[in-house]
Amino acid sequence: MEIRSVKGSDYYVISPLINEWWGGRQMSDMLPKLFFDHFKNTSFIAEKDGKIVGFLIGFLSQTYPEEAYIHFVGVHPDYRKHGIGKRLYNEFFNIVKKNGRNIFRCVTSSVNKVSIAFHTKMGFEIEKNGDKEMDEVSVYTDYDGPNQDRVLFVKRLI
Repeated sequence: MEIRSVKGSDYYVISPLINEWWGGRQMSDMLPKLFFDHFKNTSFIAEKDGKIVGFLIGFLSQTYPEEAYIHFVGVHPDYRKHGIGKRLYNEFFNIVKKNGRNIFRCVTSSVNKVSIAFHTKMGFEIEKNGDKEMDEVSVYTDYDGPNQDRVLFVKRLI
């Protein structure tokens, strides 16, 4: 498997796959093409035999000089549990650390138990200041709009 930086044309390959990879959930609107054009240095593609099997879209925070944000990550369902997500995250961590950042943030849907478990296993902590709890997990109600509750994560690397 090969990890490389994204390029603008990757959007046209990945965008039609997003809803399929998320089991029919309507997710593709959350990843417009601008991410593929403006965050190439901190966003990555995983390829196997020339086929895209995963991606990570992240960026350096413009507001918080020690922080970086992971916006969207996906792994083809047939390639999950093969370490692809972990490799993509580690690539992001390495590039971001070279840019002087050591705090990483991301969010996930409060109903996405697989994502919550993955992030916890990767060493992310769940931010505890949410306004409610679901299954003993702190949740921020309406974080991304009405009925769009989210779990917020933070990871600090020294």
